Amino acid sequence: MVSGGAGTGKTSLAAFLAIAACRRGERCLFFSFEESPNQFVRNMRSIGVNLEPWIRKGLLRIIANRPALFGLEMHLVFTHNAIEQFGPKVVVLDPITDLMAVGSPIEVHSMLTRLIDNMKIRGVTLLLTSLTGAKDPTAESEVGISSLIDTWVALQNFEVVGERNRGLSVLKSRGMAHSNLIREFVLSNRGIDLVDVYRGPDGILTGAARRSREIRDEEEAFERRQTIARNRSETERRRRQVAGQIEALKAELGAQEEEIHRLSVLDQRLTAQAGGKNRGNNNDKGLKKNSKPIRRRRVR
Repeated sequence: MVSGGAGTGKTSLAAFLAIAACRRGERCLFFSFEESPNQFVRNMRSIGVNLEPWIRKGLLRIIANRPALFGLEMHLVFTHNAIEQFGPKVVVLDPITDLMAVGSPIEVHSMLTRLIDNMKIRGVTLLLTSLTGAKDPTAESEVGISSLIDTWVALQNFEVVGERNRGLSVLKSRGMAHSNLIREFVLSNRGIDLVDVYRGPDGILTGAARRSREIRDEEEAFERRQTIARNRSETERRRRQVAGQIEALKAELGAQEEEIHRLSVLDQRLTAQAGGKNRGNNNDKGLKKNSKPIRRRRVR
């Protein structure tokens, strides 16, 4: 069941379900209690949904009957006969709250209970749209069938900074995991766009407030990136400067080491030369000390 106030997009969501079934090659039977088939097809074309090709292929059939045309029992019989003849995999009733005009809440509840049970037995997906109050789309309608359905989707309008935006939430979905977030969705000529939730300091933002905040966030992110780029450039410049200083200090240190090495070599040479002279002087003194006087022979 898809419930919500007027203009929240219930019929549009039902049309997207119908066209999705047709794209899978499944038949869909759409019961419209408020619009004629031509009017329904024309209105859906404005949001990018073209139903005519699927009608021509025989995968989609739209039946438009006013609720006051006959009583609830006849509505139930007519619905069963149409489903039996067409053999759909998806059936849509839009909206079930219009049936309140021809029966009491208890009677409508009884009729829908039998219809839901029959669809479950057949294995047919049944989508029911329900008109609720604009202030609380999650409130139970007069029909009171929320306990019979497996999945309940609530649509609502948000009024923020002078504009109205649409929101979607899953109230329950038996047998499957689902999100508990309220998501904004936008209806346009491209169809339905489900917008990511934006949670700001002031809570969830939608519409113009969300776009304004996103632009501000993008500007702040751009400024952060610029600051990071400037800091990275300055750090790189400092790195090159420090590297140059290190190279200069290394060159200066190398020159000092070479000078020390040159002086060490020179000192070794001078020391070696001085040691050689001392050894020469000591040898001369030894010769003089050990030498004997030569005797001259007389010639007779």
